[in-house]
Amino acid sequence: MKLYSDDELAELLNREVFHLIGDVADDMGVECYVVGGYVRDIFLERPSDDIDVVVVGSGIAVASALKKRLGRHAHLSVFKNFGTAQVKYNDQEIEFVGARRESYSHDSRKPIVEDGTLEDDQNRRDFTINAMAICLNKNRFGELVDPFNGLADLEDGIIATPLEPGITFSDDPLRMMRCIRFATQLNFQIEDETFEALERMADRIKIVSGERIEVELNKIMMSPHPSKGFVDLQRCGLLNIILPEVAALDIVEQKNGRGHKNNFYHTLEVLENVCRTEQGAQLYLRWAALLHDIGKTKTKRWDPAAGWTFHNHNFVGAKMVPELFRRLKLPMGPEMKYVQKLVDLHMRPQVIADSEVTDSAVRRLLNDAGDDIDDLMTLCEADITSKNEGKKKIFLENFRMVREKLADLKEKDYKRLLQPVIDGNEIMEMFGLKPSREVGTLKQTLKDAVLDNRVENEREPLMQLLIGKAREMGLEPVANAK
Repeated sequence: MKLYSDDELAELLNREVFHLIGDVADDMGVECYVVGGYVRDIFLERPSDDIDVVVVGSGIAVASALKKRLGRHAHLSVFKNFGTAQVKYNDQEIEFVGARRESYSHDSRKPIVEDGTLEDDQNRRDFTINAMAICLNKNRFGELVDPFNGLADLEDGIIATPLEPGITFSDDPLRMMRCIRFATQLNFQIEDETFEALERMADRIKIVSGERIEVELNKIMMSPHPSKGFVDLQRCGLLNIILPEVAALDIVEQKNGRGHKNNFYHTLEVLENVCRTEQGAQLYLRWAALLHDIGKTKTKRWDPAAGWTFHNHNFVGAKMVPELFRRLKLPMGPEMKYVQKLVDLHMRPQVIADSEVTDSAVRRLLNDAGDDIDDLMTLCEADITSKNEGKKKIFLENFRMVREKLADLKEKDYKRLLQPVIDGNEIMEMFGLKPSREVGTLKQTLKDAVLDNRVENEREPLMQLLIGKAREMGLEPVANAK
């Protein structure tokens, strides 16, 4: 970060729109300040077009007057119920609000709002680094107002609340998620008293909607190192409330001197591995990494011969994904199905790589994964977290062989190669059948033969196979039956 004097801040704010806002406020006899994230990001030297302006008076009146000054190139939106307004001008969005004080009831995030001073407004801010303000009035243009030493916390990499943190989090429990989100995005530490309040107040998150939690979770997920956020969520108890399926992985059981690995920290290692890949910028690939082992808690068994086992945890985990997405208000369409598919299939490449890499197994994998095969392979390679370098090297070499066979299949147009040229409609017409188990059995016979490369995916050999299987089942083509 970089420190600036008031004169330097004035130079950094030397933009037409800021001077116009100050002129309008001066004409109306009110104070106005740019606040929050825009101020914070000046010192962090990060670009930001998220401009929030606090007016000690009517924010709507100042916004309306600014719109008149800017003319037809500006667009004004007024939200009277919230006492706010927005001006869009030259790809900039400027939010205006009147300085206010807020009070809350215990069971609601909706505050009782009253007009207030700049101090009142800064008191209600979530964190000290977001409570700084810079004056836009002409006689004080560029003056920093920092009553809670947010600049010092920014310099020290600390997330702390302006007021007693228990009050801040109780008033608006979503701030607990925002606390961890900012700490993750900025790679800051949460101040001790603030973290203790997170632990103490965690249960309050239950009054926050899934939609609001989802937004913060996705921002944590898309941070450079999301595992930091999930460790903090687990340490303070929030994860057990919002994502108990992941929190439950944080356990190691011992029996007869044998313990399994901590699957929570393994999961975070897999997530970090995914983030380092080219595909790792995809939000839902990161979700798949976070959820890939959630079935292990339900499938864990002790086998005296084999030790701890987690048989079918991929299948069980995949069945858990829809309810988890529904609860968190994550999208239930293609995004959920994509994550579910990757969770379900994530063991398949390992099984293939653990033995002889056969053409048949690779063809079946490609058929089931479809266009998501590259993401699946990325997840599976990230899942190799063994500290045994020799074992890890063997797995990764086998994965390389799997990728080579996959590339060869894709080059030959796998969609055409792997889908039998005789489909279910033709089977029903040929044997005079309606949709039934018999039709499914005949279709699967053809598909297995194609995937195992036992017959060419051509009409004549498949027809011979189909008629032979049908006769085993006591079926004859309709024409012959006549």
